[in-house]
Amino acid sequence: MQILQTNHALLSRLLPDVRPEDLSVRQGQFHQVVIGTDRVVCLPRTRAAAVRLPHRAAVLRLLAGFELGFRTPRPLLESSTYGTGQPQFLVLSRVPGAPLEADALEDPKVAEAAAAQYVALLTELAGLGAVEKVRAALPAPRDRWRQFAADVRTELFWLMSDGGRQRAERELTALDSLPHLADAVVHGDLGAENVLWERKDGLPVLSGVIDWDEVTIGDPAEDLAAVDASYGTGFLNRVLTLGGWSDSTMATRIAIIRATFALQQALSAHRDDDEEQLTDGLTGYR
Repeated sequence: MQILQTNHALLSRLLPDVRPEDLSVRQGQFHQVVIGTDRVVCLPRTRAAAVRLPHRAAVLRLLAGFELGFRTPRPLLESSTYGTGQPQFLVLSRVPGAPLEADALEDPKVAEAAAAQYVALLTELAGLGAVEKVRAALPAPRDRWRQFAADVRTELFWLMSDGGRQRAERELTALDSLPHLADAVVHGDLGAENVLWERKDGLPVLSGVIDWDEVTIGDPAEDLAAVDASYGTGFLNRVLTLGGWSDSTMATRIAIIRATFALQQALSAHRDDDEEQLTDGLTGYR
């Protein structure tokens, strides 16, 4: 793993009691994460991600101050202000557990237990959305989706084929029908890889949620769209039913938002000069 060799001195200092062979690496859209036994080191993939590290640490400190029904990473150590010429990093506590594999949900008891805990998770986030200091710390842009659509047209359309622009235009036009909702904390990337579980008596127990880079105040349909993308419509419907959210307007908002996931990835990557993530996000538009 090249990242371990390139950052050997830094990682030896930040993770002094861990042998290199016991480390693992996870690559996200914005960071490479080196995972030790009880802590992880986040290394930004781009200059823009490095600039955002202090804000990320502040959000995680805010979340750590609440008694939630799940764990979040706690900031333990962070590098000096960006621009010092030194490697940028953020050391976090490691949240135990592992993502739940989709095939595990073929067992009805497992699926029911996981769905109930997703409902509890989303209910916790909705409750946080009513807390004044949380609302003050997180963005809640009123014209978020319209601005997103305008930015995609301006910044990405020239990178697409004619057919790709037509597809994107259909997806972006659908965003015009979304209402402005700003009641809940929205994780923003609640895919399977960011929700960690342990097992008790053969059933999954939610242990924590990681990767809060895109947290905002907004519409819970965005997080439900990520559940749909990870586990499929059958499991999503189970979550919606248990949560009392199975109305047609919720299903419509979920479908509209999910259709923009690749464009969201591509726009963020374009702004961060991340060619790898940009190419992946635009795969269906070229």
